[in-house]
Amino acid sequence: MRYDAVLLTVLVLIGLTLPAHSQEPQVNLEKGKAIYQTHCVGCHGILGKGDGPEAANLIVPPTNFHRTQSRAKTEMDLRGAIIWGLAFSPMHGWWGKLSGEDMRSVTAYIRQLAPYQPSTP
Repeated sequence: MRYDAVLLTVLVLIGLTLPAHSQEPQVNLEKGKAIYQTHCVGCHGILGKGDGPEAANLIVPPTNFHRTQSRAKTEMDLRGAIIWGLAFSPMHGWWGKLSGEDMRSVTAYIRQLAPYQPSTP
């Protein structure tokens, strides 16, 4: 009897400490595409290959989303670059300029252009 109570207590405590599974909010790919075309195409290009019309004028080339290193980045990595920008590059942060929904939508659109492909050792 005492064993059952201890086991139940442990299971309840484990259940309370596990993170809740939250579902990622829905994204609007059409909105993501529009944001990408407005703010990203100039550097990253229409297909996300880093060959936009402004790319040639930049000292640090824009990311080619199709490269292996870029495709291996997680959603959070991409969103972090969008939110905060990238140090020592012309990629500035969009915090305060785009909403969270906008950033999720443009990230999803980038992933549609160049799908996630985790790196293998």
